[in-house]
Amino acid sequence: MSSISRRSLIGYSGTAAAGAVIAGTASASPAQAAQAAETESASTGVNFPEGTLFGGRSQRNISGDMPSELEIKFSIANAETPAAYSVTPQEIADAINKFLASRGWPAVTFYGTPAPAPLN
Repeated sequence: MSSISRRSLIGYSGTAAAGAVIAGTASASPAQAAQAAETESASTGVNFPEGTLFGGRSQRNISGDMPSELEIKFSIANAETPAAYSVTPQEIADAINKFLASRGWPAVTFYGTPAPAPLN
């Protein structure tokens, strides 16, 4: 079971969608999670503080020329969580993008604020 609360996925429309993302992240072992945390820190080059708000948009044309846009925002804070059990923003971004791809949306590049720097 994942330690992510549905409220951690701010901006997600619908608890079923948030549940799908959470379920997808629950399969990683603590060792895999720790390794992912190290990879995320090294790959972004930016250290985002706990509670950073990440946001991004995905756009596509649904039928013909009808443009559609999806905006997603999330924040995560691991309060007193051992590194092996912490959840990284990169893991959340990857899970969200996997879910979006299953629904036909292009991947989202998430930016962290207040300093607008890309996460993925």
